[in-house]
Amino acid sequence: MLGTIAKSIFGSSNDRYVKKTMKIVTKINAFEDQLSGLSNEDLKNQTQLFRERLEAGETLDDILPEAFATVREASKRVTGMRHFDVQMVGGIVLHRGEIAEMRTGEGKTLVATLATYLNAIEGKGVHVVTVNDYLAKRDAEWMGQIYGFLGLTTGVIVPNLSENERRAAYNCDITYATNNELGFDYLRDNMKHERAQMVQRPFNYAIVDEVDSILIDEARTPLIISGPTDDKSELYKAVHEVVLQLDEGDYEKDEKQRSVILTEDGTEKAERLLESAGLIVGTNLYDFENTQVVHHLDQALKANTMFKRDTDYIVKDDEVIIIDEFTGRMMDGRRWSNGLHQAVEAKEGVRIKPENQTLATITFQNYFRMYPKISGMTGTAATEAQEFFDIYKLNVVEIPTNVPVQRIDENDEFYKNTADKFAAIAKTIREANERGQPVLVGTVSIEKSELLSDYLNKEGVEHAVLNARFHEQEAHIVAQAGRLGAVTIATNMAGRGTDIKLGGNLEFRVEGELSDMPEGPERDAAVAKITAEIEAEKAKVLEAGGLFVLATERHESRRIDNQLRGRSGRQGDPGLSRFYLCLEDDLLRIFGSETLFARMMNNSLEDGEAIGGKWLSKAIETAQRKVEARNYDVRKQLVEYDNVMNDQRKVIYEQRSDIMDAEAVDDVLDDMLHETVNNIVGENCPPETYPEQWDVDGLKRQVSEILGLQPDIDGWLTEESLEPETVEARLAEAAEAKLAEKRAAIDPVLFRQIEKQILLQNLDHHWKEHLATLDALRQVIYLRAYAQKNPINEYKQESFGLFERMLSAIREDIVKTVLTNEFRVEPPEFAGELPELPDFLTTHFDPLTGEDDSDDIDAADMGLIKASIPARQVATNPAEGDPFAGNPEIRRNDPCPCGSGQKYKHCHGAYKA
Repeated sequence: MLGTIAKSIFGSSNDRYVKKTMKIVTKINAFEDQLSGLSNEDLKNQTQLFRERLEAGETLDDILPEAFATVREASKRVTGMRHFDVQMVGGIVLHRGEIAEMRTGEGKTLVATLATYLNAIEGKGVHVVTVNDYLAKRDAEWMGQIYGFLGLTTGVIVPNLSENERRAAYNCDITYATNNELGFDYLRDNMKHERAQMVQRPFNYAIVDEVDSILIDEARTPLIISGPTDDKSELYKAVHEVVLQLDEGDYEKDEKQRSVILTEDGTEKAERLLESAGLIVGTNLYDFENTQVVHHLDQALKANTMFKRDTDYIVKDDEVIIIDEFTGRMMDGRRWSNGLHQAVEAKEGVRIKPENQTLATITFQNYFRMYPKISGMTGTAATEAQEFFDIYKLNVVEIPTNVPVQRIDENDEFYKNTADKFAAIAKTIREANERGQPVLVGTVSIEKSELLSDYLNKEGVEHAVLNARFHEQEAHIVAQAGRLGAVTIATNMAGRGTDIKLGGNLEFRVEGELSDMPEGPERDAAVAKITAEIEAEKAKVLEAGGLFVLATERHESRRIDNQLRGRSGRQGDPGLSRFYLCLEDDLLRIFGSETLFARMMNNSLEDGEAIGGKWLSKAIETAQRKVEARNYDVRKQLVEYDNVMNDQRKVIYEQRSDIMDAEAVDDVLDDMLHETVNNIVGENCPPETYPEQWDVDGLKRQVSEILGLQPDIDGWLTEESLEPETVEARLAEAAEAKLAEKRAAIDPVLFRQIEKQILLQNLDHHWKEHLATLDALRQVIYLRAYAQKNPINEYKQESFGLFERMLSAIREDIVKTVLTNEFRVEPPEFAGELPELPDFLTTHFDPLTGEDDSDDIDAADMGLIKASIPARQVATNPAEGDPFAGNPEIRRNDPCPCGSGQKYKHCHGAYKA
């Protein structure tokens, strides 16, 4: 109560923050007249003047007012758009490393130019991160005009770029890219063996567009580079057949936790079925030998009982494709881990792809926390403000709208069951359609969107359905959702990033209707006609009440609901939003089925009857808050686990970087040799023991296998008072002599390269094995909770021990490789080609369109990626009819001149094994 009174008098902390920044905006505005009088050349020279001022000791904050005013003036001249004062506030928030929450249609793309330009002046590079390739290319081209006018360079990272093109883009002052491209480039860079092959430079500053989508929704699933393992498809099919013979009474489901476990009777029944199928050893399912079968049984059970077709996934082109629970989009290229995806493939009878072994991985949380400064912008962040601060130390600042919002957010309408609710929704849509009001309908699954489509067909209402089945037309359908009488059914936030303009979208109409018409007076006249039609249609839509956003149920997260609402009421346009709920909705069925409210509604509501009110909406929001808190705890736990791996990843990647940068690694190898000798002696000849207590046979074996030496250890044992330290010193001396002999036999420069490659290859091999071990450890560590132990603490201790053992194994293997192998120098096949990395797969998808970008990032088909190496030239005689004649330098991604229809790198330019 007192807080509400104080807020009404003094304003909220957010209001006070914005009010303070308005003083800086006043300073920015004071430069406008002065800068508007400058010539284009003088305005461009401002960038150099700012750099000189920074070199003289001024800070970015010192030059901020004048720099922001310079960007505004450049934007006016180049794009015809002038930044509003509230957009200046947003720019200040971004520069300070915070999140700017701005409503849909408030011009976040233009806001980003302010902080981007200011921070790019230093020349250290600024990354602007978008959610899909279309937005990255569009924004780089659109906003790049402003940066180019002011003398800065702009690059864009999209799939299918060569290594040189990527390197050039990262070396620009400003680089636009998707979160996936940035993360995978980082992982790939840390798999390379030469510093010159790496494309990224040190991190400086990142601005993340749709920051809630990237840093929260997408943060749950890591980016993974992996390689295929053994094929177990027959085992998946056999276990699936066993699960089909189980009844509902044989297992217990927990929809909240999305888990399923066998009952005691179910376990016994499964054992007999597995035994008769010959899938287990002996008769006890939980014997050690059957561990793998138990795992497959659990995953098959989960696939058959907890994962629904057309809700959690769809089957398309003989593939199981995951549906994002937040956006409803297909996520080609993403696969469930730990055999779950294979279990679903067995369930659906499609081709079962082998599981993959992780070679490199990172979560978006830990990737973006490597930037010294990061900021973000979105229309919905306030509800997740606590999570942003806890994980990323980012504050959320709500930026006021340029024009007051006129959208009316009505109270929820509540029905007894789905049939009554959908009948009411169909009737409401028909009424809105008859008066010409466009309706955007939000659903949470394909199943619900198609069910509503059936209801609308019965009502005779024309409509467009946009879900994961039809994601190809996403942008076009959403762009025209504001046309007179349009009815668009969309799965949650389909088309995010595409403006819904009342009356229709000019850009998409011109593209669709005039694509074949050449430039000229006729085309200009046609564009003018379409523009006039849109203006006339907009007037009618405004009269009808603007865009009506109708949601068929509440989502688990208030943020997703707010995103849907935000599509209406753009830039002061009128609009309406309303949510329809019933007791059969997932949110209420799973999280509120046993509440007094649910029982009362079930008993009090008649069929077809609806109730509504503020108290009802608040009750639903309370349930959403509880679910959000639970989901946050899950994500927080994931971060805690990933932080353990992240600390170890930093050590490994820094070690790789040091090795690549060093001219010679002699000292590193010498240290490893002494450490290895110390470990061998320490293991077989413990300190403060007598020779008769030593494991002499073990000592001889390890000295021979690892060091490649055959010293007279039996002779040493005849000496009186022989100490372990003496044995260690003699072995070290012999090993050093052998290493010196090998170094002397080969050219020093060449041997230094051999040493570096051996170090890097062993490091990569053991790191890959370590990742697999950690993954297995995470699957079982929760069992320690039964012993009253904290699983995360146990995981930290176990993983630290595994990491130490890995480092010891790396040292041992490197010393063994150098000392026990013979090196021959052979001339290369041809000059100028670097060694290839092994083939690997990437889990890589576009979170906005759902398109899979894995297929052709660098080279081969089906997501296989090879090291980016300059294409080998094809030696041909330029004879008549030769397709390669006149093509001395064919780019890797160009169509092959032979006419095969493939890219050159997949055809005549393919690398030979």
